[in-house]
Amino acid sequence: MLLELRAENYAVIDRAVASFGLGLNLMTGETGAGKSILIDALQMLLGGKASADVVRHGEDKAVVSCVFEMTPGAAAVLEANGIDVDGDEVLLRREIAANGKGRVFVNNQPATVGVLKLLAPELALVHSQGETMGAFDQVQQRTLLDRFGEIATDAVAEAYAAWRATTARLAELEADEQDRLRMADLWRFQASEIEQASLTTEDEDRQLETEKRVLANSERVYTAAMSAHELLYESENSAETTLGAALKQIEDLARFEPRFAPMAQQLQAAKATVEDVAAEAREFAENVSASPGRLEEIEDRLAALDKLKRKYGQTLAEVMAFGAESGRRLAEVENRDALLAELKITQANDADRYREAAGRVTAARREAAKRLEKLAVAQINDLAMNTRFEVRVIPEESQAGFTAHGWDRVEYRIATNAGEPLKPLDEIASGGEMSRVMLALKVTVEEGQGSGRKKKAPLPRTLVFDEIDIGIGGRAAEAVGRKLKTLSRGQQVVCITHLPQIAAFADQHFLIEKTEKRGRTQTEIRRMDDTERAREIARMLSGEKLTETSLKHAEHLLSTSR
Repeated sequence: MLLELRAENYAVIDRAVASFGLGLNLMTGETGAGKSILIDALQMLLGGKASADVVRHGEDKAVVSCVFEMTPGAAAVLEANGIDVDGDEVLLRREIAANGKGRVFVNNQPATVGVLKLLAPELALVHSQGETMGAFDQVQQRTLLDRFGEIATDAVAEAYAAWRATTARLAELEADEQDRLRMADLWRFQASEIEQASLTTEDEDRQLETEKRVLANSERVYTAAMSAHELLYESENSAETTLGAALKQIEDLARFEPRFAPMAQQLQAAKATVEDVAAEAREFAENVSASPGRLEEIEDRLAALDKLKRKYGQTLAEVMAFGAESGRRLAEVENRDALLAELKITQANDADRYREAAGRVTAARREAAKRLEKLAVAQINDLAMNTRFEVRVIPEESQAGFTAHGWDRVEYRIATNAGEPLKPLDEIASGGEMSRVMLALKVTVEEGQGSGRKKKAPLPRTLVFDEIDIGIGGRAAEAVGRKLKTLSRGQQVVCITHLPQIAAFADQHFLIEKTEKRGRTQTEIRRMDDTERAREIARMLSGEKLTETSLKHAEHLLSTSR
């Protein structure tokens, strides 16, 4: 859920901080106080457009930020984009300079607007005036229907992945004949060049470099090895002789004092180690030879290996893998006709499996659509709207329509006035109507009212409604308030309202108001206690001048809502 929203030097806001809680968070205030400015700031943090116009006059930059609880989906987005997942929260921040330039930060790490857009569906869904459909496109409409019907698309996704992989291989083989032949010549040359190099091991170059260093410094290496052998074993005062003498003395001590026995064993092991090292040094020296011919041979081989690495990979392992891949591609080309016939059969079988899985999903969606239509109409009409509502599931059965979630195009259509034809949701003129439709749909799906099915776990995101009450009042307003309250039992809801009947249902009630400080107007936000809430609801009922009647009415609304 949304924990905090903060804005500094943003529009008419000098500095405002709002800490939100569980349930229904409502914001009220006089017209023009700047309520929608905060929703605009949140939309910008979720990847919306930003411009220099939002910078408060006379300031260098505007800064908006928010804190959400972390969700598994948000964590996956952060990890996929190389951003550290820091604890149980995700912090979003945008800075907009007066010259129009901006910066984005996620968890205090530089990010992009694209990352914010990826995070948005995992964190919040905003229904605001004029931008509602941007957050509820056909993908969201299909997702909502699938959630309502508890429709799983795993099988169709698996079938789609198999069909797509086969189709991609088939398309590669069916590429232009001239290109195919030209590439075959290239692959043949590459595979042959790597094969002729007779690469044996992945570390041949490192072994040859070591041998080269020894040969290039053979005299120095021989001298060092023999000197080490002399000092360790051969000389009159060698390490082996000295250790042997010391060992005899310690063994004599051990006969009288037992604690020297382990020390004698240690000296014995050290003497054996010295002997082994001396023998290894002598053997190495005997095998050192100054061979100009071998050195030249190694240098030629290393040059050939370096040439291969420059062309085919940074390491010999990569070169060998490149050669194997070139050989595989060449074999495919040379056996093209047989492979084409085999792949076409596989593709047809994959397509049949996909059609079978997609058909089952279509049938499930159509059945769910009928139930959703019936329940949604009842919910929508509770909100002072006399509507007809339809959910269309349109299968696009050609291969062009194949997707991982099925081949269906899901479209919600509505007629808000008698005698009008059903139209797509995005053609509804009133943003207030659109928000109320979304509220009804969300209540229908999240609460599963009338379906007799087990209540679903809520989606882990905040729902935001901007001025959902436009064009309604009285009993309809109370119905909207009740539905917001119902929805907020399972998900956090943030809403702007002008109606006291809705404001009375708040779990957290925030007042947005304009003040004047040092000759400048600014917007502030604060959470109200119960006494302040009663006065604010009374103001919403009677206007600026409070009356005893309006205060009693406000208290009655608050009591009834509880």
